[in-house]
This record gives sequence, C-alpha cells and structure tokens, in this order.
Amino acid sequence: MRFLKRLFWLLVLVLLLAAGAVAGAAYWWLDQPLPLTNPSIEVSIEPKTTPRDAAQAWVQAGVQTDARLLYEWFRWSGQARKIRAGSYQVGTGVTPRTLLDKMVKGDEVMATVRLIEGWTFRQFRAELAKAPDLKQTTATMSEAELMAAIGAPGVRAEGRFYPDTYAFSKGASDLAVLKRAYRTMQRQLDAAWAERAADTPLKSADDALTLASIVEKETGAAKDRGLVAGVFVNRLRIGMPLQTDPTVIYGLGERFDGNLRKVDLLTDGPYNTYTRGGLPPTPISMPGRASLLATVRPDKTRALYFVAKGDGSSHFSETLAEHNRAVTQYQLRR
Repeated sequence: MRFLKRLFWLLVLVLLLAAGAVAGAAYWWLDQPLPLTNPSIEVSIEPKTTPRDAAQAWVQAGVQTDARLLYEWFRWSGQARKIRAGSYQVGTGVTPRTLLDKMVKGDEVMATVRLIEGWTFRQFRAELAKAPDLKQTTATMSEAELMAAIGAPGVRAEGRFYPDTYAFSKGASDLAVLKRAYRTMQRQLDAAWAERAADTPLKSADDALTLASIVEKETGAAKDRGLVAGVFVNRLRIGMPLQTDPTVIYGLGERFDGNLRKVDLLTDGPYNTYTRGGLPPTPISMPGRASLLATVRPDKTRALYFVAKGDGSSHFSETLAEHNRAVTQYQLRR
C-alpha cells in the first residue's frame, strides 16, 4: 500500500510537471512571432464569421501555424466572441496574442477615396468604380434605384453627396460610402441653412444647394467665393437671369465637347440660365461647405457681373458698361 501511495503521488507530480510544461510552452508560443509566407498578410473577416473560420482564414492567407492552435487560443482567451468583422493586415513580428488583439480592437486596414468639390454625380460614380478596395454593388443600378437603395426614393442624385475624403475598411461596398456622403451632405446643408441671412431670396435649403452648386463651379479663387455668391443672390433678388455658363454646360451633358458656342447659349432648355430665369431644376455639381456657407451668407456687394481675369480670380462690376470694359480688358485682349 505504501508503494502504491508513493506511485500515485509520483504520477500526480509527473502530470503536474507536464501540465506546467505545456502551460509554459503555451505562454511562450503566444508571444512568439508567427512565420509568414509574405512580409504582409491581409485577411477580410466577414460578419458572422466563426472564430474557427477566422483562424482558418489567417492560415490560408499565409500565417504558417496550425489553424487549430490559433482557434484554441481564440477560445481559451475568452475573447473569441469579441472578434470584429473587418479587413486586417499583419506583418513580420505579429504574435498570436497581437493577432487576436488586433481583431478584438477592430484595428482594421483602411483605404480612402476622395470625392472632389464641383464634381457631378456621374464623376462621383466613376471615381467610386475605380476604387480597387471597394466592393462594387451599384454599377448596374439606375440613379433612381441607387437613391432608393440609400433611403432617398424619388430624390434626384445631383448635388446630394458631400465631397470629402472617405476612409473605409477594405471590402466595404460603394453603397456604404454613398450613404455616408449623402448623410453628410444633409447635415452640412441643414447646418448652413440654419445660418442663412435674414434677407436671402432663397426659399428653401434645396434652393441653397442648387445655387451653391453653381457658386462652386464659378469660383476660381477662394477669396472671391462670397462675392460670386453675392452676384447671383443680387440677380435673383431683382429677377435678373443668372446667365451662368456652367448650367448650360451641365444641360448639354455628354454632348459638350469642351467648346461652349453661342448657339448653345441661345438654345432654350431647363438648364439654360440665359433663356430662363431663376434657378435650374437641380444642382449641377456637388458643392463643398465653403460654397454652401457663401451661398446662404454672401458678401455684401452691389455687383451684378463678374469676369475671369485669367489668374483664377475675377473682376466684379456693378454696371453693364463697367463689365463690358472688364471683358475687353481680361478676355478679348488675350
């Protein structure tokens, strides 16, 4: 009996030592750099991906370890359920511990797409279509279908998306970016309209958006933006046609070949602000915040005309006679 007792405790000791060795090896492994097939490995974890599948995804992407070990670490850590969907990138030196920490924190690889002030909706879509890290989901949608998909059925798309640089996780959809740009424009427009001058002739925030899109296209130098807006507000106030080339060009669409002709200015159409008074039926571009604010609170001026000086800035005139002299000076004598 004494021998059996000694044997029992010896076995217990061996098992404890073995368990300690395994535990020590496990802790050592958690902080050791994982071998990689490439200096940089990227993995996209989709929503509802299981921890087991996440471990397998890393191994398939090039992390050289047993997927079962990674999964058991995720499970044993107690954080397996906290792994977030997203696009992740790891490089040389990543350990099992830091790999899991990255996914739990949602430390994603972000890509960006820049949408420029003054672009049309068609240009916006073309830029999104070129973004290599965006999932293309709207390419076959009509404008009406796209606007319904973002939650704005019946709304015309032009002017409704805020120009900015948008960061997104790799693999995000173009629709998600468009939704953000749409909501951002709504917030910016509402904020600008709340600051409108008491005597503005604009009747609604939509009117402000339309005029801001024209101001965006007509402003060559940032310092002139408030005066450009002031000229157009003055014209609206007295019932004078806006007479602005960018609206005519927008109305021509793909027929515009870069040369605006006199016949184009004389041919009536909904966007011809030479033949029709008031604002065009929709915005003609995506205005930025500066143009929105300039439109609702323009610089005080008596000017009714302006002409480009050739250096990006404009000359502003109160009378037609002065304007004609400026046209001769800055345009006809070039």
